[in-house]
Amino acid sequence: MPRILIAEDEKDMAMGLRDNLEFEGYEVIVAADGEAALQAATKQNPDLILLDLMMPKMDGLEVCRRVRESGLRMPILMLTAKSKEIDVVRGLEAGADDYVAKPFSVRELLARVKAALRRTGALKGLSRVIRIGEASVDLVQGKVDRGGQHSTLGHFELEILKILIENAEQAVDRNKILDVIWGLEGFPANRTVDNHIVSLRRKIEPDARQPRHIVTVHSIGYKFLP
Repeated sequence: MPRILIAEDEKDMAMGLRDNLEFEGYEVIVAADGEAALQAATKQNPDLILLDLMMPKMDGLEVCRRVRESGLRMPILMLTAKSKEIDVVRGLEAGADDYVAKPFSVRELLARVKAALRRTGALKGLSRVIRIGEASVDLVQGKVDRGGQHSTLGHFELEILKILIENAEQAVDRNKILDVIWGLEGFPANRTVDNHIVSLRRKIEPDARQPRHIVTVHSIGYKFLP
């Protein structure tokens, strides 16, 4: 069961987030100020931190910096009423992985939490660099080397590939891919996944028109064959 730390000084907001996360099956820790958040992060090592930017005793940016300085690499999602570009940049520079401006929908936040946790668990049991036919793929940086030709996978191409690898030799429904990666109301059209698959095949397959490793499963979606 993933453990999530909520660092939020607004009691109603914190309790609302806690209730929704616990309903989804997560274990939740709540900290009401920056110092408590830093202590909980370093001592309890949660799987993900929801970190409010404006908190008493120590603001979210400083908490984020200190968490990263301690060597902890769990995903950190900043929560803040500020949405100016400079605030977003400061949060990312401090080590945050994502930025959610208040007010936000609970469904959107849960989708981002789910996606962040999936990314951190995607490489468990897998080598960082895997061989797919003639291609060597770095699953962290998205770098592809195929017969001396180098390319880089886009963010969504890489995330789709990870899902397919995690479900190797099993058909993966397009809607599952949409839910895991985008996870928001008003999903992109199924064609969005198809377009990314076409690009992914061009970078990995010896012949994208006759794929050997990322194959179509009629009326369902796609399957990865090592």
